[in-house]
Amino acid sequence: MSHHDPKDSLITPGAALSQLNERSRDIFRQIVENYLATGEPVGSRNISRMISVPLSPASVRNVMADLEHLGLIYAPHTSAGRLPTELGLRFFVDALMQVGDLTEDERQSIQAQLAAIGKPQSIEATLSDAMTRLSGLTRAAAVVLTGKSNTRLKHIEFVRLEPEQALVVLVAEDGQIENRILALPPGVPSSALVEASNFLNARIRGRTLSEARADLEAALAQSRNELDQLTQKIISAGVASWSGGSSDERRLIVRGHANLLEDLHAMEDLERVRLLFDDLETKKGVADLLGLAERGDGVRIFIGSENKLFSLSGSSTITAPYRDGSGRIVGVLGVIGPTRLNYARVIPMVDYAARIVSQMLGK
Repeated sequence: MSHHDPKDSLITPGAALSQLNERSRDIFRQIVENYLATGEPVGSRNISRMISVPLSPASVRNVMADLEHLGLIYAPHTSAGRLPTELGLRFFVDALMQVGDLTEDERQSIQAQLAAIGKPQSIEATLSDAMTRLSGLTRAAAVVLTGKSNTRLKHIEFVRLEPEQALVVLVAEDGQIENRILALPPGVPSSALVEASNFLNARIRGRTLSEARADLEAALAQSRNELDQLTQKIISAGVASWSGGSSDERRLIVRGHANLLEDLHAMEDLERVRLLFDDLETKKGVADLLGLAERGDGVRIFIGSENKLFSLSGSSTITAPYRDGSGRIVGVLGVIGPTRLNYARVIPMVDYAARIVSQMLGK
């Protein structure tokens, strides 16, 4: 599992751990687990009843003061109870939490739900269905970032619309069809459109645009003498307009917003969720965040303001990359929810869902 940069925090988890004895750790764990379960602050009197070694409320208060000094917990408003800070949550996730493995039932449930997705549909529809199901299992919003340039092509057709405008129809192996408008050089005969289609179709089948692009440019340079100049221009313009891969070439699918409304405790919870909805609407920010997760293997966790996008709503994101049949990372999926997500349960679910999606795409 890869995490945030420890330089961002006042203390690193390792340093904090060395400053906490068993008793402090036990009290800290109770504060965090109570928060993850209820969202409520917990006071010294309750903690003294929960911990394994009996302690007076006064002794618990002393330990809480130390934990507060370390920046791991804080007192909201004038309440006598304490909540974990974002730093405390990060420390808990990195150093203290036992990540549960999925039960066989949960594995089979995820597998069965994802296997139930019909095969003949497009990759995008498959991913959308997978996210709806992941959202239902985790009770959070599920997100997936997928690259348009990753679809494998089957056929390209140029259809003239106006004397100087053509429609380019791209048909992918998974059945997706994409149309783009292309400006044509003046005086292009219909034969040049046919020749351009034939030239491209001979070289793109079964490949992604990014894979085919370099070969197409080389083939174009070699075939200069045989190809009509106008045909060359059409092919070059077509290749240039499709070889995206920039952030706006990526699709973001968000499913399960409504799950975020289920477990609200107070007005400030509602306000946080409203801010999170606003964040999810700024799709570029979410895409950039998920793009970060593409750079590493395994599950990544961003808690609250560790990610600027969610600094106001104080949300957490748990993501994992998924791969295509050739083992390349082609996208990222995950869940976004309040910082009191059930990390121990959600982390293995996201990891497993990414593996199942990779298997589905590899077939």
